[in-house]
Amino acid sequence: MKIVYIVTNLNNRGGTERILTDKANYLSSVFGYDVSIITCTQRPDELNAYYLSKQIKQINLDIRYYTVYKYKYPKRLWMKIKMARLLRKELTETVCQIAPDIIIGVGHYKADLICTLHCKSTKIIECHDGRMITSILYQKQERSHISRLYMLFYQWAYFRKIEHHADIIVTQTVGAKEKWRKAKSVVIIPNFSLMPITHYSPCNSKRIIAVGRLGWEKGYDRLIDIWEIVSKKHTDWQLDIFGDGDGDGIKDKLLNKINKNNISNILIHPSTDNISEEYMNSSILVLTSYFEAFSLVILEAMMHGVPCVAFDCPYGPKSLIANGNCGFLIENGNVNSFVDKLCCLIENENLRLQFSAAAIKQAMNFDAEIIMNKWKLLFEKVSNK
Repeated sequence: MKIVYIVTNLNNRGGTERILTDKANYLSSVFGYDVSIITCTQRPDELNAYYLSKQIKQINLDIRYYTVYKYKYPKRLWMKIKMARLLRKELTETVCQIAPDIIIGVGHYKADLICTLHCKSTKIIECHDGRMITSILYQKQERSHISRLYMLFYQWAYFRKIEHHADIIVTQTVGAKEKWRKAKSVVIIPNFSLMPITHYSPCNSKRIIAVGRLGWEKGYDRLIDIWEIVSKKHTDWQLDIFGDGDGDGIKDKLLNKINKNNISNILIHPSTDNISEEYMNSSILVLTSYFEAFSLVILEAMMHGVPCVAFDCPYGPKSLIANGNCGFLIENGNVNSFVDKLCCLIENENLRLQFSAAAIKQAMNFDAEIIMNKWKLLFEKVSNK
């Protein structure tokens, strides 16, 4: 069976890039599928962030769509049209040369284009909760009333086109599935992690960890607000954040906030290739995102036996954390409740150990073999049709 993935790029260190690489490697090595990955913006000389099997063919189109934003309107609009036409042309020609059985568009980037490519392949859009991402993004940005109305209409038209043309939409959570009621077919398949586990956390270190790209959607601003209160009650505990910046100066803003408020025992570290060791040396993971498609971070922490405290944001944490069993789910945005539950875990080592054992057991439900067999069944069903 021939499978083609279409993605923005593979050179960024993120959850999307990691899970796509793991899935492609698994499909190729375990199921023996013929797998190709087409990246839209990656240059041929740019290295991938994660290991990709040599059995998988990677084609980098090197169409730098993001460069349109250096132009002002109306030239920006013309450049957008020009780049979109070029991308459609290159994708169509490349896909027709490969002649895959199935095309999978990863994420919401150009998903409307991918599901309308002129080819006979079955078109699947693997949704990473794009609707939630874009709606919150528009709310965050300052726009005029007319601009907001335009963007809302554009968003509606964009996703309606996907619903109308995509053969199947795959979401990672029940909450995300409910947003695609008008789609032809919606299937839930969560993510998994192939991270090797050598040791579990003993949950006795006075250390809390947060992991993820330093993007505004990760909610590190409200994590700092939380830690400002917690650190005053528990001066002997440390909060370590692991993640790289996204070019918007967010790291500097976070550091300025920490220094301005004189918050102690908090450090921001760059991402590491050995995050497993950091999980093993931590007693609690915190997640304060405004939204999470699935959250590999929570899954990997649970695999290491690390209890989690997370805002019940759309839609990932709820699908992983059994509240009061392997961690705490906090009403989204309720900082005081988050502080109370985090302090509860800090002050109760026995509860941490109880949650730790339950977290390890819960993580087994997302074993790679279980998840990848769901993809195999879906592909076989489509192929039989």
